[in-house]
Amino acid sequence: MSELHKFLFEGLPVRGMIVRLTDAWQEILVRRRADEAAAAWPWPVTRMVGEMAAAGVLMQSNIKFNGSLVMQIFGEGPVKVAVAEVQHDLGLRVTAKVVGEVAADAHLQDLVNVNGRGRCAITLDPKDRVPGQQAYQGVVPLNATYGAGQPNLADVLEHYMRQSEQLDTKIVLAADNHVAAGLLIQRLPAEGKANLEGSGKEMDPAQQLEHFNRIATLAASLTGDELLQLDVETILRRLFWQEKILRFDAQTPRFSCTCSRERVAGMIRGLGQDEAEGILAERGEIDVSCDFCGQHYRFDAVDAAQVFTAPGDRPPGPSTMQ
Repeated sequence: MSELHKFLFEGLPVRGMIVRLTDAWQEILVRRRADEAAAAWPWPVTRMVGEMAAAGVLMQSNIKFNGSLVMQIFGEGPVKVAVAEVQHDLGLRVTAKVVGEVAADAHLQDLVNVNGRGRCAITLDPKDRVPGQQAYQGVVPLNATYGAGQPNLADVLEHYMRQSEQLDTKIVLAADNHVAAGLLIQRLPAEGKANLEGSGKEMDPAQQLEHFNRIATLAASLTGDELLQLDVETILRRLFWQEKILRFDAQTPRFSCTCSRERVAGMIRGLGQDEAEGILAERGEIDVSCDFCGQHYRFDAVDAAQVFTAPGDRPPGPSTMQ
């Protein structure tokens, strides 16, 4: 079963969390392969989308946001857009649009940043918006300086956290055809000297950063294979065996798609009646497939007519007796 574990380093200004998506990730892949309208993702795309799913769960859980967190990567390359959406209850869904050939050894730059104009956008969409409230969105370029070597998704998201949240963060991500997993280590926000509960000691900012850097270095030693193959208990014990860790109850991320026939009807309404009638004349029905879960929604001429008919204009249905 998929699992998310949060923890604190006792007496230190550092928190962490680790996620392993197993059944949730496998259901996403099974649905993708079963959808006749969509081709299975090439391996490099599968890896990227899996890492996005794990990262989305980590970031949603980290900010405790009552709404959906939407991570989008888009640019120029065979992957035109990839999306991971995670709800406040850790229901998640992902998709990617691929056009053209993908090299077997392709990385993030090859997939979406061929000409240096790729972007990663994080959108926080509140569940219950008040009038005038807008979704928050932060965007970071994929061609920013991330240090030596070719940047990966973890590098990009660490940069995002430093820019938007002003929080030092270390992220490790990995995915294969069975598991999508991630580890996040973050320095707790503090100003001036921090009196850490239970430690009886005050730490100035330099000491706080020193402790974070030490924990982050340990986290960075975790390989992708270890993240995918080892259970949570083994990972924490191997990395932080000298630290006192305060654990919280595990949470269970799951696959969940928010598509519905009502939403598709709204989309058809947005096309306009003339456009909808043109599709019906050409194809006999309007068939819409959800990019996330593969569910098909079919509207014939009668269904489409009802979409454009106000509720008060519809003929009454058959009467029933209670």
